[in-house]
Amino acid sequence: MNAPTSAIPDPTGATPVMAQFFEAKARQPDALVFFRMGDFYELFFEDAEKAAAALSITLTARGNHGGAPIPMCGVPVHAAEAYLAKLVRSGFKVALCEQMEDPAEAKKRGSKSVVRRDVVRVVTPGTLTEDGLLDARGANRLAAVAVRAGAAAVASVELSTGEVECMALSRDSLSSALAALGPSETLVPDRLFADETLSATFKAAGGLIQPMPSALSEPSAAEARLKRLYGVETLDGFGELTGAEVSALGLIAAHLETTQAGKLPALTAPRRAGEADVMAIDPATRASLEIEKSTSGSRDGSLLGAIDRTITAPGARLLSSRLARPLLDPAAIDARRDAIAWFCERRPLREKLREKLRDRARAMSRLALGRGGPRDLRCLRDGLAGGEAICALFGHPEPLDPPPPPEIAGALAALHPSANPELAEFRRMLAEGMGQDLPAQARDGGFVAPGVRVELDEARALRDDSRKVILQLEARLAAESGVALKIRHNAVLGYFVEASAKAAEPLMAAPLNTTFIHRQTLANQVRFTTVELAELDARIAQAAERALAMEVATFEAWREAAIRIAPAIQAAAEGAARLDVAAGLAEWADDVGAARPVVDRSTVFEAQAARHPVVEAAVKRAGDPYTPNDCRLDGAGAAAARLSIVTGPNMAGKSTFLRQNALLAVLAQAGCYVPAKALRIGVVDRLFSRVGAGDDLARGRSTFMAEMVETAAILTQATPRSLVILDEIGRGTATYDGLAIAWACAEALHETNRCRGLFATHYHELAVLEDRLAHVSNLSLKAKEWNGDLIFLHEAGPGPADRSYGVQVAKLAGVPPAVVVRAREVLDRLEREAGAPAHLEDLPLFAAHAAEPETRFGPSEVEAELKALDLDGMSPREAMAALYRLKDKLT
Repeated sequence: MNAPTSAIPDPTGATPVMAQFFEAKARQPDALVFFRMGDFYELFFEDAEKAAAALSITLTARGNHGGAPIPMCGVPVHAAEAYLAKLVRSGFKVALCEQMEDPAEAKKRGSKSVVRRDVVRVVTPGTLTEDGLLDARGANRLAAVAVRAGAAAVASVELSTGEVECMALSRDSLSSALAALGPSETLVPDRLFADETLSATFKAAGGLIQPMPSALSEPSAAEARLKRLYGVETLDGFGELTGAEVSALGLIAAHLETTQAGKLPALTAPRRAGEADVMAIDPATRASLEIEKSTSGSRDGSLLGAIDRTITAPGARLLSSRLARPLLDPAAIDARRDAIAWFCERRPLREKLREKLRDRARAMSRLALGRGGPRDLRCLRDGLAGGEAICALFGHPEPLDPPPPPEIAGALAALHPSANPELAEFRRMLAEGMGQDLPAQARDGGFVAPGVRVELDEARALRDDSRKVILQLEARLAAESGVALKIRHNAVLGYFVEASAKAAEPLMAAPLNTTFIHRQTLANQVRFTTVELAELDARIAQAAERALAMEVATFEAWREAAIRIAPAIQAAAEGAARLDVAAGLAEWADDVGAARPVVDRSTVFEAQAARHPVVEAAVKRAGDPYTPNDCRLDGAGAAAARLSIVTGPNMAGKSTFLRQNALLAVLAQAGCYVPAKALRIGVVDRLFSRVGAGDDLARGRSTFMAEMVETAAILTQATPRSLVILDEIGRGTATYDGLAIAWACAEALHETNRCRGLFATHYHELAVLEDRLAHVSNLSLKAKEWNGDLIFLHEAGPGPADRSYGVQVAKLAGVPPAVVVRAREVLDRLEREAGAPAHLEDLPLFAAHAAEPETRFGPSEVEAELKALDLDGMSPREAMAALYRLKDKLT
């Protein structure tokens, strides 16, 4: 959904504070303005009404503007993160307008001066970096799309880690590319919404769709912003970027300039990916296969949830990215699996490694954006120390015997201090300079260890000694006055003497009133000051302010040092993530008995004893065994059939069989092991799945229409290297229509697309294609009737199914017995009378339609004659003649 735009009231006659609000709102008209006032963020006018409704908080009114009360609501600053998360998830943008100075500084300009405020950040779904607002194990990408001269490009940034990617591709591939990224927010030039096809693609991508002025995507303007973002004079160092790629990256640069208020994140150089580098998986296929999330939207029940054994958040994000975009290069795929194999052979080392992994990538990004704190620095410090410990675990940099594969060796090299001496120096500086008990924010102080800065230690000593003096002064004033009193402190009055209302009476009378100067009277307490206390308050405040200022300056120096070596820190984080993924996949492979597949450039698909990773896990949790199955296909039609027609009863496992083979392709090309005894697969360039039924009411599509749209995409895009799984094509319409469509689709896949495919159907008539088409085979999922009950064997074997067992499945589902009995009677009658719905063996496609069977309400002519026969009184010759006569009537 798009962020709503709030109406801006007429600022005429506004108070100075409200004038500040109107100025901030005019700069961010499509955002809710969180206006900082002390310890609260306040919202006004329409912003307040929308926020109150979305957050379920009280809407009040304050003051007047234009002759009417000002609607207002607010949230505490200390709890703002939770409210921000809820608003962003609801599709809102939020502009944070902060107080840029201390109220005391404002008062120095005059009693009526207001605190200076400014918008420091605009919070949108794609620009979140706070841990509390993010899924630690999921990516949070900001994407941008550009189309120029018929060519398209998609760029993305994971702002919380600084990773930047871009890809040049065709317009038709935008849908698959966006689905693989799964962006939280997508920037789109507003002119592209005029194209209905592109507009539908953007809406299907999910997340917030953010229209941007098309002028921002013009190549010259985009190039200038991109240079400014990276601080370079030329983009030549990023490779030969296409005009569309520059435009897409320029949109991201423009958005970051606006939302980050000039604070540029520490970003990696754009990593370019080609359209031919990854397997294309369209949104419908991705959803039906439940690769990264289940149909409920959860990781549980998805392929990712089933195989994820990573223990760090960066590792989980990297695994998710690999599953989302499987590779097409067998050499690159093998490099990933070499690392898994190496860890499979070294279980003790793998277990020790998994104990030492840590997360620090997002801490780096928060520091670069000025949102981090001492705890983020500690995260970097501990992460770098953990990297050194991991390298020591592997004996790095000493050569290992045998040496680890390149994937592991490269990760270790990025982690070891020898890769960048500045990393070691930075870690040493933090180890020596940071204290033990660290606050969340630098402004809270107390995080610099003693001995780091002499002048800081002196200021702290003065501050702390002054506190002892306060206690001594409190004791002396109490003794001299004979009154039970306390010296307290708050941000408004500073230090003051406080006594109960009754005890304070002597302090307000002579002679003590010359020493104790009255400041404030409350319901139960009276507050005073003294000349000595006021002087002491000033000295303490100065010492505390100087100490805090020095600590903040030290933090800024550390933060700048971290930003200078950000690429090395990010490389180390990525190295740790690669180790985590390889070790985690090895752990999963050991747990489930997964095997290393062979991926080559053939067109075969040969799976032996394969299992569905998600279903198998669920079945095992229930204590039941899982039945593995083989599958053999060959796009060339040499080693096996190109297309298999899969039949069998409902609940026998046809859909599971189809999905498991598609998931094997995803796992194999993502560089994982596979749950099978063996797998050999020729690279799949595009994966298509048309499984399951569902309508698309928002776009006015029935179940059948949605099915046909997805089928059309498959038939127009599948190549000889693609893998297609189709389940029950044509079931949403009339029987003959559905059968005709299913038949034609099967022929097209075999003859035109020439791709590897599995085609599950209840149209048993399609079984004749095995004899009519050169590279079609029949497979069926077996079931057996036993004492009137149906037993599913879940075994896939050659040949078509003999029947669908629909009535038996209805019985298992709990359909009332009377209905089941009646259904069986009707089925018997239909099977007896109707015969085949069409003589399909006489076609290509349909030469003629069989006449619709005549509706009968009584016994047929054959039945009547058969019933009239006197079998006991007939001779064998008469019986034989009667049998031939009846047969002639049936034909």
